[in-house]
Amino acid sequence: MVNPPIMPHDMRQSMRWINLSIASCLLGVLATSVQAEVSANSLIASPEPGWPQWRGPRRDGVSDERGLLQGWPQGGPKLLWRLDGLGAGWSSPIIVGERIYITGDVGDDLVVYALDTAGVIQWRVKNGLAWKTPYPGARACCAYSAGWVYNLNAHGRLACLDAASGQEQWAVDILERFKARNITWALSECLLVDGPRVIVTPGGTEALMAGLDKCTGEILWRTEPLKGDRTSHSSPILFRYAGRRIIANCSSAHGFGVDADTGRLLWTIPLKNPHGVNVSTPIYGSGCVFFTTPYAEHGRLYRLLSDGQGMSAEHVWTSPIDAVTGCGVFIGDTLFVSGYRDVKWWMGIDWQTGKTRCEMKGLTTGAAIYADQRLYVLDERGTTALLKPGPDSLEVVSQFQLTTEQVRDAWTHPVLLDGCLYLRYHDTLWCYDVRQQP
Repeated sequence: MVNPPIMPHDMRQSMRWINLSIASCLLGVLATSVQAEVSANSLIASPEPGWPQWRGPRRDGVSDERGLLQGWPQGGPKLLWRLDGLGAGWSSPIIVGERIYITGDVGDDLVVYALDTAGVIQWRVKNGLAWKTPYPGARACCAYSAGWVYNLNAHGRLACLDAASGQEQWAVDILERFKARNITWALSECLLVDGPRVIVTPGGTEALMAGLDKCTGEILWRTEPLKGDRTSHSSPILFRYAGRRIIANCSSAHGFGVDADTGRLLWTIPLKNPHGVNVSTPIYGSGCVFFTTPYAEHGRLYRLLSDGQGMSAEHVWTSPIDAVTGCGVFIGDTLFVSGYRDVKWWMGIDWQTGKTRCEMKGLTTGAAIYADQRLYVLDERGTTALLKPGPDSLEVVSQFQLTTEQVRDAWTHPVLLDGCLYLRYHDTLWCYDVRQQP
């Protein structure tokens, strides 16, 4: 038997480096492949900087900022400024560059404001009438795209304004155009701008959803109506799945998805309650969409299925969560969300199974955003809290009371940008510094 030749040390070392290099390349290819798959099935961010729309760049309440305080001093973080006199309303601000845009009902008018980042008003213009009853106040927040600001008032007046001056470029009554009726607690949809289109959900006999030319207001596409259905208070999300760009939203009796480029209705799921009210924005993750309807079926997750031609949505699980004014935040594999009536506290729900991983009853129903390993919560009583979420836990790290009034309608969603936390209660907007100090 002939012994194999002994490989010189240098050659063995070289072979090790070659093998390591091959392994590294294979891992890189695999990582790139996984990342490509994730990117191909994910929320689509606005191309605009800052916080240009409802719930942030991806409309999911998640910020990518780092270097934020992991706990607050007693009494809360440092207050940078506050602005009073905005009028009644729950619309949260949007922020692009050096401008903040927010709305409020003042007297008989819905007013759109532009502020600088020090809270000084730069301009104010009207967008139709205020909403007087029931629950008087401004509803929908604005959306920004390419130098224009878009807003839908409670009566269905959709206006496009010049972001620099506030001058109106065009306006359309969506209820009149699409033969739709207003709803009990008034239109509240926070508009989505997708490329050349501004997306709205009139829920009329002429269209369930419509894509309007963002430069002129003309109709580019419309989605077939759902018989006997109307619009509701929910706002849409935009994501990629199975090679399509999809918009998901709620009507008064359905959750649904449409092709973002054509408006074609792709799928619907039942989402009906006695009041015909669906408020909470859908949540997307891992090829699934979460909807919640109060007073009825509560929280339900649906898996999207595609056969290359059509699409459907398959029910996976149901949770007791019954969110209304608040929306959930999906972090890792856990959905953090609060209920409204049956479960009037905060929960962490396993995204795969729907099982409740944790519960926290110190805060009541409210809205949250996420940044730098923390949840920022404003509950309906005006309590502002910083939470540390874990896979199976929710811990209150810090909290303070935003307003000393006895309130149960602090429903505005928090906003966080450039280390500043923006909170609103009706007439007042507060700006807090939540950055770690050097």
